[in-house]
Amino acid sequence: MNLGKVAVLMGGSSAERDISIMSGSGVLKALQSRGVDAHAFDPAERELGELKREGFQRCFIALHGRFGEDGTVQGALELLGIPYTGSGVMASAIAIDKVMTKRIWRAEGLSTPAWRKVNSAAATRAAFAELGAPMIVKPAREGSSIGLTKVMSLDQCDAAYTQAAQKDEQVLCEQFVSGDEVTVPVLGSGAQARALPVIRIVAPGGNYDYQNKYFSDDTQYLVPCGLPAGEEEKIQALVLQAYQVLGCRGWARADVMIDARTRQPYLLEINTAPGMTGHSLVPMSARAAGISYEELCVRLLQSAARDHGDAPA
Repeated sequence: MNLGKVAVLMGGSSAERDISIMSGSGVLKALQSRGVDAHAFDPAERELGELKREGFQRCFIALHGRFGEDGTVQGALELLGIPYTGSGVMASAIAIDKVMTKRIWRAEGLSTPAWRKVNSAAATRAAFAELGAPMIVKPAREGSSIGLTKVMSLDQCDAAYTQAAQKDEQVLCEQFVSGDEVTVPVLGSGAQARALPVIRIVAPGGNYDYQNKYFSDDTQYLVPCGLPAGEEEKIQALVLQAYQVLGCRGWARADVMIDARTRQPYLLEINTAPGMTGHSLVPMSARAAGISYEELCVRLLQSAARDHGDAPA
């Protein structure tokens, strides 16, 4: 395949390093199986300038979380003049920040649960008084449910805030929506972007935490999702709009909760460098659409781009 020398960026220094290595290893193997000249590259162990010096022509970003999914690596690759997979600098920086993402979605009239941004345990207790129980407390700029607590009573607020604040100085309190949990990948850019099949997630005890996301065989992923007639299309349309208003490109995956009583879908967050592990959901949805893991990796690599067409001098 004439895609040049490719670096699969994996590992990095975020809290999701281990998951990133799992994702990147799968992507690397898939690309190599399709004849791509692909190599592993860990930014935590090597200086990014080596990408240019060693003649890499494209980067597949399999980094998760900060310093990989937040616009920082994307900005460095822009300066190096190397096309990369996924969203550009601005969309990546916004999407990693759940508060900024929700502000934009709300401004665009898209449904997302009520929230408060807090900076203390006292503010968390005040948010609980407003939002009610259950309430989700989580770092504003982390993924994989790291640092997340489902708060059921006022006396849990202090510990929940402390746990989230250890991961990020910005903490988000969010009204919990009880109902079906689904996720929807999107592939493509601009008017050509398309939502893939919806996956309904049924986790043990309704707790889709870090362990149940990556290491449990008890979590069920239903695709076809089995939602009532018309709901899947409605959710796909909502997610596609959420993707486009943030300026995402290449691919992403949005998480949605469906209110059990009203059947109203609510956007939770969007991931611009989704997981590609054995438990990951984008490959699962793609398979349901007739796209193999290997083909998905190649398609994403072929979509590699930069915000600006001309490499800087």
